[in-house]
Amino acid sequence: MAKVIVYSAEWCHFCTKVKDFLKENNVEYEERDVENSDYAKESMDKSKQGGIPVTDIDGEIVVGFNVPKLKELLKLE
Repeated sequence: MAKVIVYSAEWCHFCTKVKDFLKENNVEYEERDVENSDYAKESMDKSKQGGIPVTDIDGEIVVGFNVPKLKELLKLE
């Protein structure tokens, strides 16, 4: 199974959508809240931008709620 990390914030609508998508597809993930400055820096270093959500799937980075890319990297469907 893929190692999945979601960089998100409680107030972020698309972050919630990513996490709901992962739950619906029975994908285990680690959530890292970017309100923590270390996680915010980690997210920016990986994605090269400041937006969230950022999803790290085995080192592959997905910015935003990009369902086709999430499905591809998680080998869903």
